[in-house]
Amino acid sequence: MTGPLTYLTFKQEIPRPPARRRWIRLGLPLVLLGLAGLGWTAGGYLAATREMPVALDVLLAIGSVLPVAVAYRRPVLAWRIALVMMFAGVINSDPAESWPWNTVQIIGTLVVIGRLAATSTSLVTIWAVSITLVPVFLYAPDANAWGAAVLIVAVAALGDIVSRRRSTRELLEEQTELNELERAKRAVLEERARIAREMHDVVAHHMSMIAVQAETAPYRVADLPESAKQELTTIAAAAREALTDMRRLLGVLRSDSQEALTTPQPGYDRITELVTTAQRSGLPVDAELPELPDLPEAVGLAAYRIVQEALANAARHAPGGPVRLRARGRPGALELRVHNELTREATAGTGHGLVGMHERVALLGGELTAGPDGQGGFQVVATIPRPRENS
Repeated sequence: MTGPLTYLTFKQEIPRPPARRRWIRLGLPLVLLGLAGLGWTAGGYLAATREMPVALDVLLAIGSVLPVAVAYRRPVLAWRIALVMMFAGVINSDPAESWPWNTVQIIGTLVVIGRLAATSTSLVTIWAVSITLVPVFLYAPDANAWGAAVLIVAVAALGDIVSRRRSTRELLEEQTELNELERAKRAVLEERARIAREMHDVVAHHMSMIAVQAETAPYRVADLPESAKQELTTIAAAAREALTDMRRLLGVLRSDSQEALTTPQPGYDRITELVTTAQRSGLPVDAELPELPDLPEAVGLAAYRIVQEALANAARHAPGGPVRLRARGRPGALELRVHNELTREATAGTGHGLVGMHERVALLGGELTAGPDGQGGFQVVATIPRPRENS
C-alpha cells in the first residue's frame, strides 16, 4: 500500500474526472481569464519590487497562478508546483517586506492546500500541511510565520471536512444502492419460495392420489397377478418417499414463523372472486373468463396469482382506471390479458410484483410480457402451457 508521503512526492497522480456540472464548464474560461489577470498583477509587483531578469520575473509570475489552474483535476501536482514556488518565490526578496512571497502566490497556495485537502485523505493532508510549513518558517518573519501556519492549518481543516462529508455521502449512496439490490433479491427469493410451496401443495395432492390408488388397487381390482401387486406396491412406496422428500423441502422453504399451509390453493375458477372483490373496492373491471374445466391445478394457480397481482397493481398504481381482463384457452396453452388505462394519479412501482409473475410463468415453461401498450395504458400478457393432467 502506498504511504501518504510517497503519494505526495513520487507516485503518479490519476487525474480527477472533468466537471460534469454545466455551470462549471461554462465558467472555466472566466477562471482562466482571471488567473491570467492575477499572473499579470504578480509580474508587475515583482518587477516593481525586485531586481531580477525579466525572464525570471515572468517565470515567477506564471508559477504563482499555475498551481491554481492545475489544482482542479490534479491537486497533488498542483501542490508539488506550489511547494517548489514557495522556495523559488523568495528570490531577491527585500528583508523589509512583510512576506517574501507576492500576494497572488500566497492566495494561490492556500487555494491549492484547500483543494488538496478536499480531495485527499486526512493523512495526505497532514503530510502536505507539514511540508508546506517548512518554507513558511524558513523564510517568513517569526510573527507572520505563526499567523500563516494557523491560516494554512485552518484552510486544510475546512478542506478535510469537505472531504469527509463527501466520503460519508458516497458511502451512504453505496449502502442505499446495496440495500435496494438486497431488497430486490430478497423479494425474488421470497416469491420463489412461495411459488415452490404452492407447487408442492399441487404436486403433493397428485402424489398422494398415486400412492393411495396404488395401495388400494389390489383390493379394488380382482384377480391381479402377484407381479402386478408387487409393481403397485413399489409404485406406492416410491410415491410415498417422493412425498416425504417434498414435505422435507417445504420445511426448509418455510421460515420458523410461518404456519403450515393447509388450506387448498386457489385456482382458475376462483378468479371471478378476485374480480368481484376488485369491483366492490371501486376498480372498474370488465372480465371475460370462459369455463376451462380441464385446466391443470398448477396452471390454474399460476393464472389466479397473475390476475391477483395485476389487479392489485392496477388498483395501487392507476386507481380508478378501467381494467379489461381476458382469458382464452388455446390448444396447449392458457392466455391471460390484463389491460388497465393509466390515470393522472398513476405512480411507478418497484417491479417486485412483475418479477414474481415472471418467475411463476417461467417455472411452468410459459412467457409473460408486461409494459406500456403505447396508447396510454399498461398491459400484462401471460401464455401458460396447459398439458392435460392425464397425459
